[in-house]
Amino acid sequence: MISFFKKFEEEGILGINRRIGEYILPYNPREYYPLVDDKWKTAELARQFHVPMPYHYGLVNTFGGIRNTRELIKGRPGFVVKPANGGMGNGILVITGESEYDNGSIIFHKADEKKITEKELYHHVSGILSGLYSLDGNSDSCILQERLECHTFFREISFRGIPDIRVIVFLGYPVMAMLRLPTKESGGRANLHQGALGVGIDLRTGTLTHSVCNDKIIHLHPDTKRKLSGRVIPCWEIILQMASRCFDMSGLGYLGVDIVLDELRGPLLLEMNARPGLGIQIANRMGLLDRLRLVERIHDPADGPKDRVHRMLQEL
Repeated sequence: MISFFKKFEEEGILGINRRIGEYILPYNPREYYPLVDDKWKTAELARQFHVPMPYHYGLVNTFGGIRNTRELIKGRPGFVVKPANGGMGNGILVITGESEYDNGSIIFHKADEKKITEKELYHHVSGILSGLYSLDGNSDSCILQERLECHTFFREISFRGIPDIRVIVFLGYPVMAMLRLPTKESGGRANLHQGALGVGIDLRTGTLTHSVCNDKIIHLHPDTKRKLSGRVIPCWEIILQMASRCFDMSGLGYLGVDIVLDELRGPLLLEMNARPGLGIQIANRMGLLDRLRLVERIHDPADGPKDRVHRMLQEL
């Protein structure tokens, strides 16, 4: 057992206890957590720092306000229903369109091609308000958000949903990144614990490298049957600079930044995470520790986002 942990240490693998004790607790002040845990507050903060995000159509924060849902989404070609304080993709509902029948009833079409009634939609909103999907189990608010258009780059390698890019940022320096691709198993969601793919990204070039699904190494997307490695993500330096800016915006020294690529609007901040998971190491087949220690050596408080990105890429 001792040799097993020694091997992890030699490979620079960051474990859960070290992540918490050496990075999350010292570098993430507790008072800043609400800025990233509450997605509505994140959006307000992003506006102040001119960081683009998906448009928010409205917020439902009382059970009486559920009746206003229809008005908030009226005329939208599609929308996303999500808990303001949710995590790991739980409670997110993606609606791609709707149909109205002769009797006036409305049917909503989900991203997984299933259908729900208007009553079922309102029931889902009610579940969000009751705290069914919140991180702490307390009552929550429901965000009605713009449904994004999948960027052309991802259309042949993703199953239905919108992929996202997770970047680990330490003291404002991007240290590791991976692409999360939806699958049939994940229901079109880009969440690894639901069966999405994690694809490592060469931080210097934005090139896709290794792929994992359910902690198993794969080479082709299980649904599209397309090879993933070797493709270069568009707007890569812009994505890294946006991730770096989230350090200044949130005040958190160690965080995960999730960015999506919209066909029309380009890179958009989806959310930030004060407790990012460690699966990114599996996707990249390397540990985080060496890069975190590199940042500790090169860190300059005077650097801005662009400088931090350039300095990090030069050191790799």
